Amino acid sequence: MTGDAVIGIDPGRSKAGYALLDDSGAVVASGIEPLGRLDGCLRALLAAAPVKAIALGKGTNAGPIRRGLERLGVPIHLVDERETSRLARGLYFAEHPPRGWRRLIPIGLQLPARPIDDYAAILIARRFLARGDEAGSPN
Repeated sequence: MTGDAVIGIDPGRSKAGYALLDDSGAVVASGIEPLGRLDGCLRALLAAAPVKAIALGKGTNAGPIRRGLERLGVPIHLVDERETSRLARGLYFAEHPPRGWRRLIPIGLQLPARPIDDYAAILIARRFLARGDEAGSPN
C-alpha cells in the first residue's frame, strides 16, 4: 500500500465506524469501536499503513471526536455525511444479500442484522477521495 491511504470515520455519540481505504477506494480494514477504544484502534491502523488523511463525517459528535483525533498527527478533513446512513444500508445489503424467505421482502423494508457505522465510514472516505482535494488544507 502506498502512502495514499485514507481513514474514514463516521462519528456517533457512543461509538464510531472507521474504515481504512487505499487510494483506489478499496477497503483494507473497517469496523465499529466504542469511543473509548477508537484512539487505540486508529493508532494501530496508522502503525500498519501510511495514511495521508482522516476523513471525518461532520455529523453527530464530530467536534469532540475531532479534538481527540488531532493528537494522531494526521490531517483531518471534514466531509459531508448527508445520506450516508441510507447509502450504507444499500452497501451492506449489496455485500450481504438477504437469503431464504427474506429475499421476497423489498430491501427498503429490511434492516441490517447489525450496526452499519463502518459502511458509513467507507462512504465518507470515498467521498473524500472523490473530492480530489486530499492534498489541500484540512478543514
